[in-house]
This record gives sequence, structure tokens and C-alpha cells, in this order.
Amino acid sequence: MLKMVKVLSVLVFVLQSAVFAGDLNFNGCYASWNEAQITVGNKRFERVWVCGDKGLKATSFVLKGVPEIVLAQDSKPKKSCNTLDVKAVKGRRSIVGSEGIKLELAVKGINQRLVMWLYPEAGGVLMQQLSGEVDSKDSSEKVVATGSESATKEGKGKSIAGADTLKFKSIHLRVNEIELMDQTDRHDELVFEREWLLMLNEAGFDIKGCVLNVEDMMSGCGAAFVKFAPLPHARHDKTSIDFKVDPRRNSVSAMLGEAPSAVISYRGGRIGFTKAMHDFQRCLRNYKAGRDGLFLSNTWGDRSRDARIKEAFLLKEVAAGAKLGVDIVQIDDGWQKGRSANSVASRGNGVWNGYWAADPEFWNADPDRFPNGLECVVDAAKKNGMHFGLWFGPDSSNSASNWKKDADHLLDFYKMGVSYFKIDSMKSHDAISLNNQRAMFDRMLEGSDGNMVFDLDVTAEIRPGYFGLPDIGPLFVENRYTDFHRYWPHQTLRNLWKLAQVVDPVRLRMELLNNIRNADKYKDDPLAPALYRPDTLFAITMMASPLGWFEVSNLPAEYVKQMQPLVASWKQERARMHGGNIIPVGGVPDGLSWTGFASVAADNSGGYLLLFRELNADQKFELSLNGLFEGKLKASVIGGRGKAELDEGDLEVEVPEKLDYIWVKLTL
Repeated sequence: MLKMVKVLSVLVFVLQSAVFAGDLNFNGCYASWNEAQITVGNKRFERVWVCGDKGLKATSFVLKGVPEIVLAQDSKPKKSCNTLDVKAVKGRRSIVGSEGIKLELAVKGINQRLVMWLYPEAGGVLMQQLSGEVDSKDSSEKVVATGSESATKEGKGKSIAGADTLKFKSIHLRVNEIELMDQTDRHDELVFEREWLLMLNEAGFDIKGCVLNVEDMMSGCGAAFVKFAPLPHARHDKTSIDFKVDPRRNSVSAMLGEAPSAVISYRGGRIGFTKAMHDFQRCLRNYKAGRDGLFLSNTWGDRSRDARIKEAFLLKEVAAGAKLGVDIVQIDDGWQKGRSANSVASRGNGVWNGYWAADPEFWNADPDRFPNGLECVVDAAKKNGMHFGLWFGPDSSNSASNWKKDADHLLDFYKMGVSYFKIDSMKSHDAISLNNQRAMFDRMLEGSDGNMVFDLDVTAEIRPGYFGLPDIGPLFVENRYTDFHRYWPHQTLRNLWKLAQVVDPVRLRMELLNNIRNADKYKDDPLAPALYRPDTLFAITMMASPLGWFEVSNLPAEYVKQMQPLVASWKQERARMHGGNIIPVGGVPDGLSWTGFASVAADNSGGYLLLFRELNADQKFELSLNGLFEGKLKASVIGGRGKAELDEGDLEVEVPEKLDYIWVKLTL
């Protein structure tokens, strides 16, 4: 009888343990757990967390490969009275994202509930802390973790509640804060960096921002800390911090909260960091050839605003766009019945919010400007093998309470054949607004099977910015006009080059203008737009999502003639080029550098180099391909003017003229 009781006791213990233990494998991703610990990983990394008194605590972060690198390691806490409950499923966070493993975690005993997303091609895990209680027990160190500094308890050698903390193994660390600027109508320099070498006598410090990277100086391996949130100035909580750096403990913490965050591992120094950042963003929004990275035209850059918007003019734009090679003809503000504050007709007295209250038919096509409806120009674009796009301002009134009405209205346009929308005038002044706007885009992405694409304007207002809504489409980065003496091609190249260090370039809509307009405003300027060839202007944008910020039908014939061949070649190569890792190379563009981009093919079969000779005296430039490309390569010039030659892992190019470029294809 006693023996039977012992057997039953063992059986009960096993069954109880089975409730808390489990594992899930999917497409190279894996997760395994029990009530005290969880392990996740893929071909790139493996991470382990244990259940502690203050919540989940990271104990190891390993980079797989040759050699295997233990990036971070920390001791396990003493056995906690808290337990871990895990639910795991396969799925997608968004219809436009990769399929992966979703983990819902609850640390029972304190108020901590988390969601993790694990993807096959990502170097880390996306984490988000949820609000609300979980089976709370009495605890002398109970902490409600909100992501704000005031809600944390810390001390030397102790973990921080409400944070994902890595204790790095190397004692020689370089920490780099990358500060981004939006509201580009007011800011022209968009990327700034600050660097620290962590030493034991350095005082701890906090970072407010979206990107921080920590690198082992000896191995070139590191971790990028990313907060997928609006920039600090645009958040409703102005007190929260994003990252805490503790040099005495050799640790960095990502503060967990409502906005998701990720710690992304990488190898290969700065190049590896950029690749890892881009790869992770493409897990949230997969690159899809034929949908992403297309050439879009928008007439607003010629400053007639909406004065010329009407059916006959748009039909001319479609015909001219087809001749140039434009993929998407987009109408900016002025197609709709209602008048905005930017309309010529409104004289500044139009609406910039509360559109539905101003006129229930505000977002119907203007019957005077389009007597046959928008269908006429949409069909003309289709017949020419082009897409069609519209400008739209979501209603931000009452914390975007009309989000569903906005979404359903745009879905009706999608059914008509309109797939691309420039999102402007949107305001995200509070958490409710941002949540409703997220729901609006989700509704449209789901309703269009991921085919609707949104250019989110970051030129003004309080908006989600570079990392707040990373999966909805590209970012409309700048409004630049020759009329106001504010457009310089080298500055567009500079902003693209610097942003591309952290933002996937295909997510950036970058402009080229009609450089003949307002040439008198740049008299005697050695970097005047008119001194650039039209195809060079296009080349500056073609690693991103090009924006023809002009009336196509108003372009000089010579402008079109010079640009056409490059656009045609780009269309043949762009799927392979955009599908690879696009890395800034050379010097920082400043109008005087040798600079450019490398695109490393996804299958490591070569790629592309796009190099610009700015205003300098050096006809020749040599670029080391070390860390970029693998295998024995051959080079062929497919665009621009000049020569290219490979020599033992270096590429030497010669571009005879200043303010010109060369585009080189690399194959095995």
C-alpha cells in the first residue's frame, strides 16, 4: 500500500510538472520552458531567462556561429517563490510580417505579463509588457513595472524590475546612442550619435530614444537595443526612459512597457549592426517585390499645390509617368470634395482635423474636378501598368475615434483600385489616439490582404515616426522645395545615408525634384540642383523608395530622356537589390565626399555598389569589400559613368566628372 502511495505521488508530481513545461519548434525557431525558466532561439542566437522575485531575469545571450560567442551572462537568482506560466502558438503579429512563434508569459506572484515574438531570421526577440495583474501573491518586493524610471528598484549587482537587462561578458564595451529627429519641416539634420567606452568609474546613465547599440570592441559582436515607439518628444509619457546603462555592473537594460522593444544580436561591427537592424524590421514587414520600393510621383513638389488638380491634368500625369517609368501616380491634397488648410482655394481657412464633422462627404471625390469620378484616372493608370495613390488625412479628433470610419472609407477606395496612400495631418497626442490609429491600419492591412501601402508623413505634428508603426509602409521623410531654396541633392543623399544606418532604406521615401525650376535661386552655388544630371538625382534615391516630387508632365524633354534608361535598368535589378541588405559605405555625404551604398544579395551571390563622387578632386576611389561580400566576384558597370575594377577584395572605381555616380553589379 505504501509503495502504491509513493507511485501515485510521483505520478501527481509528473503531471503537475507537465502543466508548467513545454516546447515549440517552428521553421528553425524554438522555445522550451518550465515553471522556472524559458529558453528561446534560432540559427542566430539563444537566450535564457529565469523566474526571479522581481520578474523575468535574463541569464544568458549566446551568438551562434563560428566561433560561438557568449555575449551576456548573469548568475541565476536564488529560487523564487514566483512561477512562470507560458502559452506558445505559431502565427503572425501582422499580415505583412513574418510567421514566427508568439509566447505569452505570466510571472505568477507579481504583476508581470509579457508577450514575445520570435522569428527565424531575427537576431533577437520582440518583447512587450502588458498591463494588468496576474494571480498576485503577497511579496515584500512587489513592483508594478511600467517602463518609467519612478517605477523601478535598482541597486548594484541587482536586477531591475520591469526591464530586460543584459550583463555583458566583455569588459571592453563601446556604447553608442543614435538619436533620430523627425518633424523634418523644422529639422534638416536627422541623425546624431554619442559614444561611450564603458569603464568601472563611469557613472550610470539613462537614455531616452529608440536606438542604442552595445559592442564588444575585441570581437565586433554586440546587441542593438531598439524601442518600437514614437520618438521621445512625441510620446504621451514624457517621464519614461528607454534604456539604463550601468557601467559598474557592465549591464544595459531595456525598460519594458506598452511599446514593444527588442535586443538584437549581431556580428561584424557596424556593418553587422546595420544588417541586423534591417533584418529585424523586415521580420515585422516583409519586403515584397512589386509592392515595396516602387517609384512614386506626386505633383505637390512643383508648388502649384491643388490648383491644377482635375481629371484632364491627371490623365496627362498618367501618360507622362508611364513614359518616364513611374510605378505609382499619386494625387496629393485636392482630389477630395472638402478643402484642407493647404488648399489654394481655402486660402488657409480649410480643415486640418475633424474632417467628418466638417463635411460628411469631405473624403468623396470632388465632383467638379472629377466629373467622371476617380475611376477614370485609376483605370488609365491600370491600362499603363501603373498603380494609383491618394493623399489622406485620418481624423485625429476625439483621440482618433473615427478610425473605423476612416479605415472603411479607404478600403472602398482600395476596391476601386487605389492601393497607395500618403498619410498626412495625423496627430497622435495620446495613447488612445495611437492605439486607435494602430487599429485603423490593422483593419486596412487585413482587409486588403496586406496590399494597401501607407506612406506615413514624418514632416510635422506629433506622429509615430520612424519606429512607432514600422509595418504599415514607407516613411515620407521630407518636404523640400527649390521655391524656398531648401532642396539640395547632397542633403537628400546625406539624410538617406545616415538614416539607413538604422532604418531599412526601402522604408524611406526620398525625393528628387525638377532641378531646372528656380535655378536662379541657386546662382553661383557649386552644389546647385541644376548642376546634377537627372539620372544622378534618381540614383540618389534608388536604394530607397524614390519619390518624383514634381509634375511629371511638366518635366523638360531632356530631363526625361536622361533619366529613362536608368529607371528602366533599375526596374530590372531592383528586386534583387532591394531584397538584399543595403549598407551605407564610404564617407558621410556632405557635398564633398566619396560615398554610397552596397546591396548584399540575400543568397550571398554578390550584389551591387552605388558610389557617388561629390564635389572633390579625386577621380578614383577604392572601397574595401571586406565584411560586405563573400566569394570570388566579377564587376560590371550597369549605370552612371566611369570604370570599375576588382583587385583582391577591393573595388577601385573611376568617375571622370564631379557630382556624378557609378552603379556596379557584382556576380560570382
